[in-house]
Amino acid sequence: MTLELLRDMLGWCSVINIGLLLYWWLIITFAHDWVYRFHGRWFKIPVETFDAIHYGGMAFFKLTIFVFNLVPYLALRIVG
Repeated sequence: MTLELLRDMLGWCSVINIGLLLYWWLIITFAHDWVYRFHGRWFKIPVETFDAIHYGGMAFFKLTIFVFNLVPYLALRIVG
């Protein structure tokens, strides 16, 4: 595997993961009540806990995108 191929792969992984994060944010923002009712069938949690779980999950996902996709991509761009 060449550095160019690895760099391209990390770039596309970043784009796809950021797209998934944006999709998650859009669903929670614009269909919050529907998602809460849908998950409420299985899990009896208050709305505040539901929001905290999703906020924490999105924060963790965003952090992992930065650490495992964007930073290595930028490092490979700088190196060569």
